[in-house]
Amino acid sequence: MPGIVRPSGGRPLVGRVLSRASLRGDAVLLAPTLLGRVIVSDSPQGRVVLRITEVEAYRGDDDPASHAFRGLTRRNAVMFDEPGHLYTYFVYGMHWCANIVTGPVGLPSAVLLRAGEVLSGVELAASRRAGGTRLEHLGRGPAGLASVLGLGAEQNGLDLCLTSSRVTLRTGEPVPDALLSSGPRVGVNVGAQLPWRFWVTGSPSVSAYRAGVRRRP
Repeated sequence: MPGIVRPSGGRPLVGRVLSRASLRGDAVLLAPTLLGRVIVSDSPQGRVVLRITEVEAYRGDDDPASHAFRGLTRRNAVMFDEPGHLYTYFVYGMHWCANIVTGPVGLPSAVLLRAGEVLSGVELAASRRAGGTRLEHLGRGPAGLASVLGLGAEQNGLDLCLTSSRVTLRTGEPVPDALLSSGPRVGVNVGAQLPWRFWVTGSPSVSAYRAGVRRRP
């Protein structure tokens, strides 16, 4: 597939669990560095491994499209936590979405996970999507990504930097600068002009651009 880098043996590289320090900072600067990272999600049903191919950055009180724009609430509390925590939220009354908090503590910001390529656990991932979803589209769109990884309310607040966590963020493989693209965020009607969406150029898992009318975090 375009934009996918493989080691010489042909097997996708998962790597070690990322440190908290590597996820601390400005969400806009950190977002493109998450491309090529790998999420490992374990559940009683099995393991799904996904390589991140599309993300969006959301800041705090200076970003009107952010859930944290109006301050701390029960819903967005995880965004004010340490970097490396998982922030999940329910949207449109039907879908879960997942974000990686970038902190630091008290300064909310997060990166929305918009799309990814399923590296292993394909059968389990496919069982969590509607029948007939193409392999390369299993992790397409933020709802699709959260679905194949089994992320929902129970996973909100999980620490992705702990090796013992049910969901971890791994180093994966770097994406060459030549394969990085950026553009307007999807589905927002405020701050829509900001080029804070980043993706792996040419990856079929990346979602199509859609101008929106409702706010996302």
